[in-house]
Amino acid sequence: MKIVVLERNSVGTDIEVSSLEELGEVTYYPNTVTPEEVRERIHDADIVVANKSPLREETMQDAKNVKLVCEFATGFDNVDIAYCRSRGIPVCNVVDYSTAMVAQHTFTLALALSQKLAHYDDYVKSGAYGAQDRFSNFDVPFYELDGKTWGIVGMGNIGRKVAKIAADFGCRVIFHSITGKSTCTDYPQVDKDTLFRESDFLSLHCPLSDLSRNFIDAEALKKMKKTAYLINVARGPVVNNEDLYQALVDGEIMGAGLDVLEKEPIHAGNPLGRLKDSNQIIITPHLAWASVEARRRCVEGVYENIRAFQNGTPKHVVNP
Repeated sequence: MKIVVLERNSVGTDIEVSSLEELGEVTYYPNTVTPEEVRERIHDADIVVANKSPLREETMQDAKNVKLVCEFATGFDNVDIAYCRSRGIPVCNVVDYSTAMVAQHTFTLALALSQKLAHYDDYVKSGAYGAQDRFSNFDVPFYELDGKTWGIVGMGNIGRKVAKIAADFGCRVIFHSITGKSTCTDYPQVDKDTLFRESDFLSLHCPLSDLSRNFIDAEALKKMKKTAYLINVARGPVVNNEDLYQALVDGEIMGAGLDVLEKEPIHAGNPLGRLKDSNQIIITPHLAWASVEARRRCVEGVYENIRAFQNGTPKHVVNP
C-alpha cells in the first residue's frame, strides 16, 4: 500500500516515524498546507496521514485509490467526514494520547496566572528582592485553588482528567455540555449562565463545531466573575479573540491562558498579541498536546490504526 504522510513534521522531527514503513511504501512531506498541494500529493495514495491538511471533496475527488485517512491527532475538523463516508473511506483518529499533557498544561496556565508567577519571577530577577530588607515579598495578592469553583466545558477524556485534578486541589467542579448529551454524573452539570456566573476558573476542552464556535463571546465574558480566569486548550474559535481582548482590557475577567487561537500561527491582526502582561494573559503556541511522550503515543496510535485496518478490523473510526 502507498502511504502518504502529508505533515510529517507535525509530530516533531525528534520523534521517529519509520515504524510506518513496516506497513507500506511511505512518502513523507514535511508540511502540506494548500489544497493544490494536497491534490497533487495524494493522487495515487492508498492511505493518507494528515493533521491539518484540508481533506475535502475538492482535494480528494481525484484520489481514487484512497482507502483510509488517519489523523496525527484526536481532532478531525480538517476532514470532510460526510464526503469520506460517502466514498466508504474510514477516518481514524488517535484517542487519549495527549490527555495527560493537555490536563497538565491546563493547570500550568491556571497556576502561573493565578499565582502571579511572572510578577514574582521578574521581582527577583530585577534585583528588587535582593535590595529589600525582609525575607519575603507578596505585594500582588494571589489565592488558593482550594475552595474555588472550577468550571469545565467538554467532559471527555481531557475534561474528566482536569476535573479529577481540580477536585484533588480542593475545587468544587461543575461542567456544561454544549450538546446536552453528556452522560457524566460524577460532577454537577449546569446551564451556561450558571457556569459563567459561578466559575472561578473556566477551562475549555470541547471539540470545535457549529455549537461550540464563539461559545465564549462578549455576552459570556460579561457574565463571568471579574476575578475569574479563562483557560482555552480546546480549539481557538471556541473563544472570540476580539471579545476576549476587550474583556481583558476592560477588566471583565482577571486573566486568560490560551494554547489555541482563532487563526494559527497568531497573525498581526489578532489584538491579543498586543497584550504583553504575562500576569494577565499567557499564550502558548498550540503545544499543550506535544510532550515527547504524547507525540510518541500519537505515532504509535497511527501505526496501530493502519495495522488494524490492514487486518480487517479498523478501530477509532470517527465516521462509521
